[in-house]
Amino acid sequence: MKHILFPILLLMVGMVSVNADNITVNGTSRSYNVYAPKNLGENRPLLIFCHGYNQDANWMQNSEFKNDNVSMEAVCDTAKFVVVFPNGIDKSWDISGDRDINFVKAIIDKMVTKHNIDRNRVYLGGFSMGGMFTYHAMNKIPDLIAAFCPVSGYPMGGATANANVRSIPILHIHGTGDETCGFSGVQPALNVWINYNGCPTTAKVKSNYNGFGGAKLHIWGPGNDNVEVRLLELADKGHWICKEKQVYTGKEIWNFCKNYSLNKTSPNVSITAPKTGTKYISFAPTGGNLFPDITITANADDSNGTVKKVEFYDGTTLLATCTAKPYKATLTGAKAGKHTLKAVATDNDGETSTASVEVTLQAASSLTISSAFTEGGALPAGWTTYDSNERRTGYSNGYSQGCRVLQFTGSSRGFNYGLYFRNISGGARQGWAKYGLSDGGTTLCLAPGHYTLKYKICNWNMSDFGSVELNIEKATGSSIASQTYIPTINIGNVASNNFGNPEQQVFEFDITEQGAYAIAVYSAASEWSDCIIGQLILTANSYNETGIRITNNHDPITNNQYYDLQGRKISVSNQFSSSPTLPKGIYINNGKKYVIKAK
Repeated sequence: MKHILFPILLLMVGMVSVNADNITVNGTSRSYNVYAPKNLGENRPLLIFCHGYNQDANWMQNSEFKNDNVSMEAVCDTAKFVVVFPNGIDKSWDISGDRDINFVKAIIDKMVTKHNIDRNRVYLGGFSMGGMFTYHAMNKIPDLIAAFCPVSGYPMGGATANANVRSIPILHIHGTGDETCGFSGVQPALNVWINYNGCPTTAKVKSNYNGFGGAKLHIWGPGNDNVEVRLLELADKGHWICKEKQVYTGKEIWNFCKNYSLNKTSPNVSITAPKTGTKYISFAPTGGNLFPDITITANADDSNGTVKKVEFYDGTTLLATCTAKPYKATLTGAKAGKHTLKAVATDNDGETSTASVEVTLQAASSLTISSAFTEGGALPAGWTTYDSNERRTGYSNGYSQGCRVLQFTGSSRGFNYGLYFRNISGGARQGWAKYGLSDGGTTLCLAPGHYTLKYKICNWNMSDFGSVELNIEKATGSSIASQTYIPTINIGNVASNNFGNPEQQVFEFDITEQGAYAIAVYSAASEWSDCIIGQLILTANSYNETGIRITNNHDPITNNQYYDLQGRKISVSNQFSSSPTLPKGIYINNGKKYVIKAK
């Protein structure tokens, strides 16, 4: 009796859970499993979840998503939504073209017809290669999918973000012990979308998530249009679907997705500049004009009406109100510290949406730039590298090849971490690392004065050594000072090698015009030349006093030729209207001191 009953029960389970169906897409018959709860109702959501490589829909539905406590069907029954598990051709997915994108589109159309699905609440996720396909779909059909949930998978060649129509909500779930898609690649993929969505670069972290000691939830957001990017990190877990009682993948996916819909009635708003996490570091004398004016720009539209106005705020301080494009405002005279810049869009129905970015203004007289070299495989914030093939910008991590921070582990070593960059082609200035470019996330502002740059540099894999050129460049790229150095230490291409402490070098230079600058380090003009930056310290030794400048001591004064002690242009006719000419000297006017000197 037992031998008869057991296979019958297996057959019954298969009959209940498989629910297979077919659809023809581009002339090819495609199959999928679908589960629709009883008493589904009208205009309910749809979740499409794609299996991993060499798996199929049955495996995804009946093995990966089931345990003794809960199943995906149980989540659907409670929340009343439809779930579809599609089958990839040859148990794989097209992660570069449109074959399976068209399959997903066809599934959506079929489910709308068959189950009256709400097109505005369609969600897509996938495991392993299905997760890679999910990232692919973010750029291909962002107008059809309200939220995306990749699990244990990401683009192995690096993520890109060019959805171009809206901000993209993402929940990524991944185990730190994943041996197939290493956990180290998750953050670089997410960083691309964190930046695209205008989310804060620093995450809010919830350890012991849902009472499960092995789970940690990272939340970047809210960003533009109030979207979030989330990472559910599972300590020591491998390449699998988490089915713990406290953290069940299917439930986590639904609890995230249910917050998002495509049919927003409120306006869309996003801040296009500056990027969230941008840092402005300013060297200037006490009482000087420390920080440059920061222009804030935004995009805003309303799908069911018009945008009435966009208001810009620094915290709670209103900066500007724009009633027409372009939407922009200027933050001027800001003090050091963190600033939350907001754009609030109001439509013709009175509904509002908010986008915000966080920027930091830091005053400095000395800055140890290399103190940020603390994470192997990362590119620190503020840095941009180029190796004649790939340009990388900080902060990003998860790199095992190319320009990145290396951690040195030899028992005897000159420093623990160093920034490695290279020149693959060998062309002049085709391999470099620069600190202070805007795409690196840091703007370096220098007032007129005398500066010292201390550095320790060596080669990584150049036994005959290769020269290194240091440059101080304007943000526009023109060089104002340079120094060439030939290292005397080569580490030998192995991070565990022992090497000595490079002799500290000193590069002195003068800044004559206040503005934004970058520190550039170039490797030699030879194929596969390289450099390791182990120490970099910038110090302002003295500042030049600035005041009203004239060509000579007796020229007539005209507007906008002159500057106050804070380096700002002033209209002299407003300050000295009774004096058509001024001799060289010091003047007090309205409580301010002005220094007249030859230009």
